[in-house]
Parts: sequence; C-alpha cells; structure tokens
Amino acid sequence: MTVAPTHAAPRVHGIPHCDTVKRARAWLAAQGVAHEFVDFKKAGVSAGQLQRWAAALGWERLLNRQGTTWRRLDPAAQQSAADAGGALALMQAQPSLVKRPVVEWPDGSVTVGFSPAEWAERAGVSAD
Repeated sequence: MTVAPTHAAPRVHGIPHCDTVKRARAWLAAQGVAHEFVDFKKAGVSAGQLQRWAAALGWERLLNRQGTTWRRLDPAAQQSAADAGGALALMQAQPSLVKRPVVEWPDGSVTVGFSPAEWAERAGVSAD
C-alpha cells in the first residue's frame, strides 16, 4: 500500500541505540541522503501510524518477536498479540516491540528493516 507523501526526505522511525537503526542511519549519511529521524521511544507511536504501517506491511512484519522486549513479556501479554488488534495495542504501549527501522519514503511507501540494495534504489544512489 502507498500513502500520500507528507515529506521530502525519508522519515526513519526507530530507537537510536538499535544496531540496525545505527547501520541504516550511517548508510544514509554515507550516501548523502538527508533524512528525518523519529525516536519512537521518546515520541511514541500513534495508533493511526501503526494502522497505516500495518496496512502497508502487515502487522505480523511489524511485530518484533525476536527482541528482548518480546522475550521479557509474560505469556499472557504475548498471547494478546495473536491478532492485529492485540498486536497493534501492544506495540503502541511498548514501541520497542516494533521492528526497526520503519521508513516512510517520500513516494508514500513504507518499509521495515534495512536493506542497502533496496534503499539505494529507493534513494536513487549507488548501492556500494
């Protein structure tokens, strides 16, 4: 799904101390790609934002079941993420459960994770 672009530069959502986010931001800087960074530990993630991302990517791709935040959840909380509504509510309450980085690209598309080759194509730069 593509949404109407609301910005001229990629908007990177994540947590500054996440290794993948660090690599992604360093790659953007090395390529000279201006971007906006949104720390969702500080800014939070709105329900509307999560719904847009889930519509574009699928809620299952957004939910980070590999991280320490997920592993620290009690089984009842993990079970509450068995469907879209429960997973989105849990991710809104605990933004660390959102896979990172989530990028809103100027063309309105949304991606999750870091792929230099894909990002180079989207940003119109060399994949080196």
